[in-house]
Amino acid sequence: MKTRLLAFLFILSCSLSYSQTKLADKFFKNYGYIKAIELYEKAYENGDDSAHVLTRLGDAYYNNSNSEKAAYWYGEALKAYKKIDAEYVYKYIQSLRSIGNYEEADKWFKELSAAQQGDSRLKGYNPDEVDIYDKLTSKNEVIVRIDNLAFNSENSDFGAYIYDDQLYFASARNDNGKVYSWNKEPFLDLYQVALTDDDGVISYGTASELSGEAVNTEYHEASVALTNDGKTLYFTRDNVNKRNRLKYDKKGTTHLKLYKATLENDQWTNIVELPFNDEVFSTGHPALSPDNKTLYFVSDREGGLGQSDIYSVSINDDGSYGTPENLGEKVNTEGREMFPFVAKDSTLYFSSDGHLNLGLLDIFRSDILKGFRTDPENMGSPYNSGYDDFAYFVNSDTQKGYFSSNRPNGKGSDDIYSFNAQQCKQEIAGTARDSKSNVTLINVTIRLIDETGKVVDELKSENGEYTFTVDCNKTYTVVGSKPDYKDDQQSLTTTTDNDKVNTVDLNLEPLIIDNQIVINPIFFDFDKWNIRTDAQYELENIVDVMRKHPTMVIKIESHTDSRGGDRYNLKLSDRRAKSTRDYIISRGIDPNRIESAIGYGETQLLNKCANGVKCSEEDHQLNRRSYFYIVND
Repeated sequence: MKTRLLAFLFILSCSLSYSQTKLADKFFKNYGYIKAIELYEKAYENGDDSAHVLTRLGDAYYNNSNSEKAAYWYGEALKAYKKIDAEYVYKYIQSLRSIGNYEEADKWFKELSAAQQGDSRLKGYNPDEVDIYDKLTSKNEVIVRIDNLAFNSENSDFGAYIYDDQLYFASARNDNGKVYSWNKEPFLDLYQVALTDDDGVISYGTASELSGEAVNTEYHEASVALTNDGKTLYFTRDNVNKRNRLKYDKKGTTHLKLYKATLENDQWTNIVELPFNDEVFSTGHPALSPDNKTLYFVSDREGGLGQSDIYSVSINDDGSYGTPENLGEKVNTEGREMFPFVAKDSTLYFSSDGHLNLGLLDIFRSDILKGFRTDPENMGSPYNSGYDDFAYFVNSDTQKGYFSSNRPNGKGSDDIYSFNAQQCKQEIAGTARDSKSNVTLINVTIRLIDETGKVVDELKSENGEYTFTVDCNKTYTVVGSKPDYKDDQQSLTTTTDNDKVNTVDLNLEPLIIDNQIVINPIFFDFDKWNIRTDAQYELENIVDVMRKHPTMVIKIESHTDSRGGDRYNLKLSDRRAKSTRDYIISRGIDPNRIESAIGYGETQLLNKCANGVKCSEEDHQLNRRSYFYIVND
C-alpha cells in the first residue's frame, strides 16, 4: 500500500511539474518573464530539472537583464547536461562577462569555439564562413557620411591627425626628384593643413610641409601623434644616418624608427630618436594614451606574434621610457597589425589583415585598454572595403574623424576620407489607455523588447505617455502592464529613416468590471473538467488580481450550453467550477477567499438556444462561460 501511495505521489508530482512547465512556456512566449520564472522554479522544486527548465530559467533571467541569476541557471544546465545548444553556452558566456567573471567566460568561449565551428557568433574563429561579408557590410543602424578630402593629391596621402585647428598627415606630393622604388612615388613627408568649423561644416586650407629643423628628410616621414599640450610630436621616419643617408641591415633592408620633436617658437626642433628603436627591425606608427603616459607603436621585432604587432611602452615622468610590451593575442595575430590610435574614451583602433576582414587591411576597434578582454570588432562598411583601410582617427565626443584607404575612385593611391558617424535612431511613442473607457492610464509599466526577446528598456509612465529611442531597421515589441489589467503588446519593425517617430498606442483591457473579474473564456475538452494550459493562462489573471487585493473574496459560477442532458450538464458544470477553484487555490490563494464554486448547467442561458433550438456554434459558445464575482474586496 505504501509503495502504491509513493508511486501515486510521484506521478502526481510529475504531472504537476509538467503542467507548470507548459504554463511557464506560454508566459515566456508572451514575454511574461516574471511569471514564467515563478512557474519554472516551482516546476524545478517539484523535481523537473530538465535541460528545458534550466535553460528557460536562464533565458528568462537573461532577457530580464539579471545576469547573475542567468549565469547561475545556465551553469546548472551545463553541469547537468553535456550536450547543450550553443545558443545557451553563448548566453552563459555573456552573462559571465556581465558579472565580471572573465576567466570562466574565456574558458567556455574556448570550449565553444572548438566544439561549435558553425556557430554564427564565432565567425571570427572560422575563416570558412562566407556570410561574414554580409555582416560586415550591413550597418543599417549607423548612418555614416564619408568624403574624399579636397586636399588629397595624385599620390599617397594618409594618416590624418587633428590637434586644435590643424590637420597633420603624410603625403608623397613633394616631387623632389627622389622616387620610392616600391610604388614609384616620391618619398613621404609630413604636412599640415588649417581647418575651420562653421556650424559643423569643415573647410580646409592649403597643405604645407611641417616647419622646423629638418623634420622632413629626403626619405619617409609619416604617422604622427601629439601630446595634449601640443609641444611634443612623435613621428615615424626611415632609418637614416647623420649624413641623411639611408641605413641598411645585413640583408639590405632599411627599417623604420620612431622619433620625437619639440615645439619652440612655432618650429619643430630637438629631434631625438627613441631608445627602443633598433637597426635590425622596424618601429613606427606612434599613438598616445589619453593621459600621455603610454606610447603605443608597431614593430616587427623578435618575439612578436606575427608580421608586425602593436606594442605599448610607458613614458616616465623624467622623460625616459619603460620596457616595450606586446599587447598580446587579443589584438595581435600572425598577420599585420598596424596604425594604432587611442581615442579619448580609451578605445583602441587599429588596422589588421590577421583578424577576419573584408580584404587586405581592415579597421578594428578594441576595448582592451578599458580592461575588457573581448575580441576586436571589425568596424565594417563604409570604413572598411576590399582594399587597404587604415589610419583611423576619431573624436569620440562627436563621432567625427578620418581614415585612409586606397579604395577605387579616389584621387591618388592612398587618400584621406573624413567621416561623420551618426547612429540611425528612431522613436517609438504612444499612450496607454483603458480599452473599455478609452481613458488614459497612469503608472503603466512599459517594456521594450527586442527581436531576441530581451527586455532592452523599461519605464513607468506617470501620465500614460511613453517614448523609447530605438535603432533603425529592427523589430521591437512594446508591452504595457498595470495591476488589474491584462497586458497589451504591440510589435513593429523600424525603417531606415533617421529620426522617424513611430506611434504605437497600447490598449489595456480591465480585469475588474463592476463586481466581476472578467477574463477570456475558459475552455475545457469535450466532456472533461480538467484545467487545460490555455485555461490556466487565463486563470493566472484571477490569481494576480487576488494577490493584488489580499482581502478580496470571490465566488465562481460555471455554465454550459443546452446540448446534452440537463442533469449531466449540471454535474459537469459543477465539476468544472470546482476544478477552477482548486487551480486558484493551488497557486497559493487561501481557500477561505473563495466563497463558493457552483455549476449551474444550462439553467441560466443568455439567449434562445434552449433544448431543441437550432443554433450556431457561436451562439452556443455564448452560453459556455464562467463568472468570477467579487463578494468582498
